[in-house]
Amino acid sequence: MAIHMGKPSTAGQAPGAEEPPDIGVGTPAAGDRHRLTALQGLAALSLDAMASVAYGPESIVLVLAAAGAYGMGFTLPVTLAIAALLAVLVASYRQVIAAFPDGGGSYAVAKRHLGRRTSLVAAASLILDYVLNVAVSVTAGVAALTSAFPELYGERVWICLGILVLVTAVNLRGVVESAKAFLAPTAVFVGSILAMVVVGLFRDGPVSTASAAGHASALGEGATTVGALLLLKAFAAGCSALTGVEAVANAVPSFRAPAARRAQRTEVALGALLGVMLIGLSILIGRFHLQPVEGVTVLAQLADASFGHNAAFYVVQFATMVLLALAANTSFGGLPVLMSLLARDNHLPHVFALKADRQVHRHGVIWLALVSAALLVFSGGDTNTLVPLFAIGVFIGFTICQVGMVRHWHGEQLRGWRAKAALNGFGALLTGVSAVVVTATKFTEGAWLIVVALPLLVLGFEKVHRAYTEIGERLELGRVPQAPQRSRSVVVVPVSGLSRLTCQALTAARSLGDEVLAVTVIHPAPEDRQIADALRRDWELWKPGVELIEVSSETRSLGRPLSAYVRKLAQTHPDAQVTVLIPETEPAHLWQRLLQNQRGSVVAHAVRRDTDAVICRLRFRITADAR
Repeated sequence: MAIHMGKPSTAGQAPGAEEPPDIGVGTPAAGDRHRLTALQGLAALSLDAMASVAYGPESIVLVLAAAGAYGMGFTLPVTLAIAALLAVLVASYRQVIAAFPDGGGSYAVAKRHLGRRTSLVAAASLILDYVLNVAVSVTAGVAALTSAFPELYGERVWICLGILVLVTAVNLRGVVESAKAFLAPTAVFVGSILAMVVVGLFRDGPVSTASAAGHASALGEGATTVGALLLLKAFAAGCSALTGVEAVANAVPSFRAPAARRAQRTEVALGALLGVMLIGLSILIGRFHLQPVEGVTVLAQLADASFGHNAAFYVVQFATMVLLALAANTSFGGLPVLMSLLARDNHLPHVFALKADRQVHRHGVIWLALVSAALLVFSGGDTNTLVPLFAIGVFIGFTICQVGMVRHWHGEQLRGWRAKAALNGFGALLTGVSAVVVTATKFTEGAWLIVVALPLLVLGFEKVHRAYTEIGERLELGRVPQAPQRSRSVVVVPVSGLSRLTCQALTAARSLGDEVLAVTVIHPAPEDRQIADALRRDWELWKPGVELIEVSSETRSLGRPLSAYVRKLAQTHPDAQVTVLIPETEPAHLWQRLLQNQRGSVVAHAVRRDTDAVICRLRFRITADAR
């Protein structure tokens, strides 16, 4: 019998929401070994944002290219606007980290200041964005690989799934292990991008244009003006580089103490590195008069122009490929923590709140991997199928978070609160406009799926919450229960023959109940009747002091006759507690479980389905040296 013993319920505590002990963590110092430092936080939680420099500037260039060379001149102003928004978001999320050290980001902010329903919208948007980030990152990395090795293109789905399995396995070992594994690729990528920017600033012109040679230009012709709508569209497209900025605030509990301070340092470092890389790349685009071409990324052209078509060029390409593929790790670091908070608030199954050793929310990690794998298979490993769905959710989360922080400052009204509220209000305006523009421009390309999925996910949260509320009311959680009373106990033991297991079961039953009944199911077939007669004779010779009840069944069913007898017994003993004790053997070796007839599971299922009796499964362990 599996007996669950949790912490006593207190007022307002959800059923099953107790926090299990951290397995294998004996002291706070030991627990800190499995939490992040600020530097490890960059590797574990910022890969999404770091990798976005590979497609953020390109998104801006591709939009502005429609206005020709004149439009390309606005690349730096648009990037500076995005960098300004990045500064606003970093400053805001630093405050979010300080005000909400338990993590959750926009969900936690909205829950406190904007209401439960709005917080669920924020959570749903973040979940969708995190899941899509895994699929987009992996497919983008594999696309870079298949561009270098075209013969692998037909195997891209299997390669995507292989990378996903690798990232999942590393994260199941703990967030610190993933940070250690991905620290070197992150350092190589950031170092190569910064080196490319510095070297490019000292060039009078591009060293090489070999990568773009022979490719058709995507530059428009004849345009002499750039409209506000085009600039707004370029700004919204470039804001895809801001995805992942919120991940640190969502995963504050993953940092070592003082967690909030370390998370703030990580957030600032992320913002500084991302801003420098974005602005530096946009300056190089203007300096080299780069023109977007089909089949070659903007980053590849910039590496070619700065370093030349040599080993350094391929280092940048390889580092970009690896980091794009590993950028999925940001979701594995942030989403399980967010799901654990939703589970503790009764909006997701409580299993997502469980934390195993190494501070891992394993159920969240596995769930994320399975859904992402389904997306990868559905998309066929094609990045273009997934990109239109990407970044909408994070803009919604940004906007809700900013609005919530305005309410936060208005409620606190500490010194300087007006300036902080104005900053968050300005950020909410920018991200809100970006969310509307991105959704509108990508709606027919697949963004409508997000518009449909978002309310469905919120409705799912509500349904789970109602279910937990009903369970809590039935269990009368938060109330002082009546004093426990002793009632007469009747224990039913299903038997099919005499053995040491039968003796153990009856001994346990007599210890538990006032009355013990052994029940066997007999069938009318002649061979079955002979077995029943032999059991009755042996029982009379054994004389265990327990009555043997024979229940007839016209069919060879075992569970239904027993459950029918138990139901009838409960009716004839309304004041008694009926318990069904099911004896089972537990083999010494795992493979030997295949040899069992599973009768205990059949009986337990039938009794659980048809009666209110207590089910106790007694396991008799068979050791390797047993005779």
